[in-house]
Amino acid sequence: MPDDTPDRATAREAIALLTGAAGFTEHRPPPSPLPPDGPLGWAGYDAARERASTRTGEEESVLYGTGVVGDRACVLLSFEFGFLGGSLGRQTGDRLAAAYELALTRRLPLVALVATGGSRMQEGMIALTQLQRVAAASVRLRAAGLPQIAVVRDPTTGGGWATVGAGADVVLALPGAQVGFAGSRVRPPEADPYAYSAEGQFEAGQVDALVPADELTAAVTHWLRTLGPHEDLPAAPVPRALSGADSGPAAPLPETGREAVARARDPRRPRAEAYLADYFAVRLTLHGDRSGSTDPGLLCGFGLRADGRPVAYVAQCGTPTRPAGYRAAARTIRLADRLGIPVLTLVDTPGAANDAEAERAGAGAAIADAFAAVAAARVPVTTLVIGEGGSGGALALAAPDNTHVTVDSYFSVIAPELAAAILKRPPSETGATADQLRLRPQDLVDLRFARSIVG
Repeated sequence: MPDDTPDRATAREAIALLTGAAGFTEHRPPPSPLPPDGPLGWAGYDAARERASTRTGEEESVLYGTGVVGDRACVLLSFEFGFLGGSLGRQTGDRLAAAYELALTRRLPLVALVATGGSRMQEGMIALTQLQRVAAASVRLRAAGLPQIAVVRDPTTGGGWATVGAGADVVLALPGAQVGFAGSRVRPPEADPYAYSAEGQFEAGQVDALVPADELTAAVTHWLRTLGPHEDLPAAPVPRALSGADSGPAAPLPETGREAVARARDPRRPRAEAYLADYFAVRLTLHGDRSGSTDPGLLCGFGLRADGRPVAYVAQCGTPTRPAGYRAAARTIRLADRLGIPVLTLVDTPGAANDAEAERAGAGAAIADAFAAVAAARVPVTTLVIGEGGSGGALALAAPDNTHVTVDSYFSVIAPELAAAILKRPPSETGATADQLRLRPQDLVDLRFARSIVG
């Protein structure tokens, strides 16, 4: 693991990139001296630490303290890769635990600037158990409703990635950074290097955004403003109706079930992207399910409205929702619930993906998890059905007793074509079947499934 990395930003340079003139106040934990050459008596360890300190000007591979990013106070911790490859030893663990405790005591968000090669082998199992300390400290911060943001730099590998990095609520990565549990010297020689890159991790849904260094301050500021902490936020307002290409602002209600389905499937009607663009002044994306997959037809994240109010969102885009989408939705709703931020869901899907790949990826369990996340949420969840409401695949993201529908939407236990087929009716009776299903917006209000019709 190289010690000399002149091409990489130092720990203090990484902090200064975010805080600028606002400055940074460093903190240090109480002294906790190591025995000669560390807990294992590793010959030459003291000398290696002294050389690293002389070269970098740091006492350890991590420094931490309080600072201001944009206009938001936070606790910042930053890894110095030039100090023994940013590795974690006992004293590193002392600093990491103290940083999390400082955030907990001050009730501040934690921003971690990570660049590490893993655990310090000169300290053996003592080094490895620091990961347990970090995990416990992170759990305490989560329980207190305080957000954790990680910025993964080059490189971020080993236990540091698997705790401080990937364990954060939001993971931002610098483009081109090496990111992965296995470092370059321990992975299989035939392994595809792309899988261990920031770009590869983003594609696999492990990283929320790739952020160039010159955009990092703005991105972190937006996330800090949005995630809080917040107190007693009201429910998300219902989005206003949007007009399609050929419809006026007050389109009439559909007269038949067949018409309701046709309007919901009309490619000209507004889709989720249009609603979200109209609803939010600032939108921040959560990307992927943290299990190796993404669903481009399911948008998740947090946003700020023009009045500064934060709202989490989960939005279907009119395609069959895949297991990764439901897992990403559950992740978003649970994070919003923990941080006290209301949730808006936009429902628009013909149903859950039902191909063999979806079944292998755990469609049933993923849908169940989405149902559970909505049911368990303590924050208000508001739903607007903007198009198709296809069976349980749509219902999994609908809020009980707080669902609203647009005039261009329907919701049904089953698609009318499938219902007709199951009942052995000819295609000519699909329209009559749609009427029997009572799936029109006005039917949904009459059935007390929907609270109101928007637009």
